[in-house]
Amino acid sequence: MPRLQLGDWINSGVNWLRDNLSWLFDFISSVVQGMYDGVNTVLSGPEPLLLAGILALLAWWLRGLLPAVLAFLGFALIDSIELWGEAMNTLALVLVAGVITIVFAVPLGIWASRNRAVSAVIRPVLDFMQTMPAFVYLIPGIFFFGLGVVPGVVATVIFSMPPGVRMTELGIRQVDAELVEAADAFGTHPRRTLLRVQLPLALPTIMAGVNQVIMLALSMVVIAGMVGAEGLGSTVFQAISSVDVAMGFEGGIAVVILAMYLDRMTSALNQRVSPLARRALAKEKAKALSGLKVLHWRPATSVAMVGVVVLALVAGGMSMFGGDDEGPKVSANVGKGQSVNIGYINWDEGVASTFLWKELLEQRGFKPKVQSYDVGALYTGMAAGNIDFETDSWLPTTHASYWSKYKSKLENLGSWYGPTSLEVAVPSYVKGVKTLEDLEKKSSTFKKKIVGIEPGAGEMKLMQDKVMPSYGLNKNFSLVKGSTAAMLSQLDRSYSKKEPIAVTLWSPHWAYDKYKLTKLKDPKGAFGKGDHIDSLARKGFSKENPQVAKWIKNFKLDEKQLTSLESAIQDAGKGKEQQGVRAWLKQNPGMANKLAPVPGGADQKGKDAGAAPMIGYFPWDEDIATTYLWKNVLERRGYKPEIKQYDVGSMFTGMSTGQVDVEFDGWLPVAQKQYWDRYKKNLVDVGSWYDKTSLEIAVPSYVKDVKSLADLKGKAGTFDGKIVGIEPGTGEMKLLKGKVLKEYGLDKEYKVSDGSSPAMLAELERSYAKKEPVAVVLWTPHWAYSKYKLTKLADPKQAFGASNQLHTLANKSFPKKFPEFNGWLKKWHMTEKELASLEQAVQDAGKGNEEKGVQKWIDANPGIVDKMAPVTS
Repeated sequence: MPRLQLGDWINSGVNWLRDNLSWLFDFISSVVQGMYDGVNTVLSGPEPLLLAGILALLAWWLRGLLPAVLAFLGFALIDSIELWGEAMNTLALVLVAGVITIVFAVPLGIWASRNRAVSAVIRPVLDFMQTMPAFVYLIPGIFFFGLGVVPGVVATVIFSMPPGVRMTELGIRQVDAELVEAADAFGTHPRRTLLRVQLPLALPTIMAGVNQVIMLALSMVVIAGMVGAEGLGSTVFQAISSVDVAMGFEGGIAVVILAMYLDRMTSALNQRVSPLARRALAKEKAKALSGLKVLHWRPATSVAMVGVVVLALVAGGMSMFGGDDEGPKVSANVGKGQSVNIGYINWDEGVASTFLWKELLEQRGFKPKVQSYDVGALYTGMAAGNIDFETDSWLPTTHASYWSKYKSKLENLGSWYGPTSLEVAVPSYVKGVKTLEDLEKKSSTFKKKIVGIEPGAGEMKLMQDKVMPSYGLNKNFSLVKGSTAAMLSQLDRSYSKKEPIAVTLWSPHWAYDKYKLTKLKDPKGAFGKGDHIDSLARKGFSKENPQVAKWIKNFKLDEKQLTSLESAIQDAGKGKEQQGVRAWLKQNPGMANKLAPVPGGADQKGKDAGAAPMIGYFPWDEDIATTYLWKNVLERRGYKPEIKQYDVGSMFTGMSTGQVDVEFDGWLPVAQKQYWDRYKKNLVDVGSWYDKTSLEIAVPSYVKDVKSLADLKGKAGTFDGKIVGIEPGTGEMKLLKGKVLKEYGLDKEYKVSDGSSPAMLAELERSYAKKEPVAVVLWTPHWAYSKYKLTKLADPKQAFGASNQLHTLANKSFPKKFPEFNGWLKKWHMTEKELASLEQAVQDAGKGNEEKGVQKWIDANPGIVDKMAPVTS
């Protein structure tokens, strides 16, 4: 029978959906992520024991005093084993998934109960949803929604929906038909029959379905952890992948406590909402022994709600006014709180290098988030943009299949360690086995198995596809798939008993220091040449994070440094990787500054730190850009600059009276000559920082036969008789009106409209979009010449005068008042490329985000701060 390409059809369908319905998946992802973030914020905000008190109070209301005490003790235990944050992440995930499931399951169950055809159709669908392994849902989930909470929630919803639908349908169908007929006989509308008769009587069964939905949702936490969701799932997944009994037990007991609480509370909720259950509860209370009544007494709903509100207000107040916890020590605030997502494979060198960079980035003011993934999920997540970078790609051999698949969506930031090697290793007490060829002859000695690592690892694929066939090992050996930790655990057990064992290993690895092992030679070169360990990033990361990308590109560790780092982390223990990194950094002073250099090691303070110069600026692009640049630089040097926007006339007046200390946009000797001549007695020219400027009128290049100012004559009708100007007080506007138009006989034909630079640029953009003629006042340098195709009108009579320079002008007292700042400005100079890129960065950041644009430009130009404002000891 020919093979049905079912998998290929499904794959094609998934790809089609991803390519054509991405908007829908983005919408779903935004809604689900927003719901999760909201619930998680509420649960994670209060102090743990206060929230435990609120949850215990709810347990008291629903079940009684003893369950409330046990609930509080259970949550206190979670807090004591330092898994409170993860538990609340998990609870948020379960609540969100549960709500979404119930919202869909109950109406669907009602529909099925009232329509036999619908019931017959959805039954096999529900069977499929519940019996399909939940792991399978993760594959399209990652493609559609990326990594994180959303694919975990989606898989949870699909897996937990069947009992909600079935129990709702069952509950309604079990309602006594005579009661329904009686309601119909009295002329009750079917909708009222459903709401007033069927649903109240079916409520116990429906609530049992809700309980099962919650329990199934909670059982999926490990699945969510595998795709990068926060919570206990991540803890359990790490414990499984590292065979860590302690971590696994602690994560598991936290899941059990949550499961017991949710199970008991959702079961008891039925007694509060169902009329039948409330009557049964009343009978139960009446039969209770008098001495135990206190254990069965439950507060009234109003009393319980008052208690919850009071505790919630106290918790909220503590959250608002608390926050004394110290964060990571920031030695140089380069990142300014920017988030960076780092993924890693749970291999020793991956863990070591990842937590090293987590610590370094925190010291540099970033907020890195690290998450463990399987190899395939890691590459998929980077390609989708969910992960910023990772540091453990073995290329060109081990991870060749992943690199070839995703390289168009990734960046290679360079190798930081090499050469490496992949190998099969055996204990040195196993005699007569020195090569892979020797291994083939002694399969019985090793019980016909080679102990491997994660099935998705490149070495495992290489072993199965090439190495084992090359040496005939596939005939007599099976490759045991598991995890790195499981392989090492098996190696330790066999080594302690002196039993033969063959394991997949690689160099460097600390196992070669702990055990005496023989690396089996590979005479056929099946493993290929030695790899190097590379850092990979998502496409566009280097452009968006140039400083971090530069650090990682220059990142290098030798074998001694890497093995000592791995050893420090091993000594610190699971869950304390960062403490191990800090201990290693203390043993290697200067390493942090070497790996993530910041000029001066940090933001050095200037000699006049604390001084507060008043800086004025015009709303012109070069002035806005340079003013915010100097504001950033001065703040790094400990100054407290103030900036304020002025008109040109007001600026010069303010500088002459000392209200403004300095400005950076003096166009001399021509454009602002009149102001300089008037106020120069009270001003000082600190120096020019940019050369070869020009003033001009520009028109779009699609306007033909207008190449010079002389060509404007007689064409006023083409431009509606106007030239779009800027601020009326600027030197260029006065020069244009007072001299240029007259020189070319345009003063009677054209009117120059007063306005502002932004208004002129807006008019230019509107006209350009409609291909309408427009003449605007411009100057060089300006980013508009890069954005639009414009013609600078030639000025053969040189009415605009000679080229200007951009000068720093200041009040005459400025050099004495701010000697250090004055010295920096005298030596300051910018090239055309530097200024254009700075203006562009500010433009890209948008109005109100000038400081962010400047910061991004500084990050892209490391060392610029020291160049502009050097601090001498």
